[in-house]
Amino acid sequence: MNRLVSRLVLSHLLVAVVGATATFALVRLLTPQLFDQQMRRMGAGPGRGMGLREEVSSAVTSALTVGVLVGVAVAGLLGTWAAYRLIRPLSQLGAATRVLAAGRYAVSVPDAGTTELDALARDIRALAGALGETEQRRTRLLGEVGHEMRTPLTVIDATVEGMIDGILPRDEASLDKLSGETRRLRRLADDLSALSRAEEGRLDLRPVLADVAAVVTSAAERLRAQADDSGIHFQIITPPSLIAHIDPDRIAQVVTNLVGNALHATTAGGHVRVEVRAAGDQATITVSDDGVGLATEDLERVFERFYRAPHATAQGHGGKTGSGIGLTISRRIVEAHAGSLTAASPGIGHGATFTVRLPR
Repeated sequence: MNRLVSRLVLSHLLVAVVGATATFALVRLLTPQLFDQQMRRMGAGPGRGMGLREEVSSAVTSALTVGVLVGVAVAGLLGTWAAYRLIRPLSQLGAATRVLAAGRYAVSVPDAGTTELDALARDIRALAGALGETEQRRTRLLGEVGHEMRTPLTVIDATVEGMIDGILPRDEASLDKLSGETRRLRRLADDLSALSRAEEGRLDLRPVLADVAAVVTSAAERLRAQADDSGIHFQIITPPSLIAHIDPDRIAQVVTNLVGNALHATTAGGHVRVEVRAAGDQATITVSDDGVGLATEDLERVFERFYRAPHATAQGHGGKTGSGIGLTISRRIVEAHAGSLTAASPGIGHGATFTVRLPR
């Protein structure tokens, strides 16, 4: 009785039985009274037509009995037919979800012919598409991670083999080279862990009321020495104070990444500018440079994991600096603050501007 088919058929039978019983009782009750009323209308005196009255009542009872039985039987057949018409598309949808659960996302989900079930079929198709895209991103990520790890591991392996064979000296320069590649692998592992937490919504944010201007200034000033060594004009413009509800450490991480990218993208004599300002109910952080620039099609793609802009010859936006996922992590951090991180550029060779918008 727990099966949906049984319940649907039973509900049809129950409706038919209740309707037929109510009709039977009502007609059986009203027939004698209507008969007497009609006889009086024809001028028959009291007591006349009693035999005919009984015969009419009996005929009506027999007809109603047959009608009730036929109606219940037809209701049962129609209920069974309707139940199986409903169950068949549900079974198809259930089979499709089991295929999805097995990891096969190119599943065919037919429409059922009813508005509600068609909507459910569309939702399942959308789910299959989203799961398929997620699986493709996961596979691509594994390939990208393998590619990123291959270069430092190759350098380490070649250096160690050269030192073992006596081709390379075991001096400070060789050891520094090994140490640098090891740090690169560690940075990649740390960034991947941060990216995983960010994409799963598990970023450890500790928001407090903080001065955005002070946070940005502190983070940017730590890179001033790098700008001076590269001969880059470095400018920081902030208001006296701009209070917002942020995680200072995470926002400092974003600023460090954006400023570091801008410095890498700018050659000697170039300019990098960091500006903080209030814009209505938002606090905006702008990091701009006049370096390598970005093509229009790369303005969004630079936020993809490990994306390398084909035109980026300098190690900057879309280049090969760091682990290649700094901008991805930065955008996730800003979005976790209910803000946005966007890129703009006039074109190749004309610099780029990255803008962080945070609710105040």
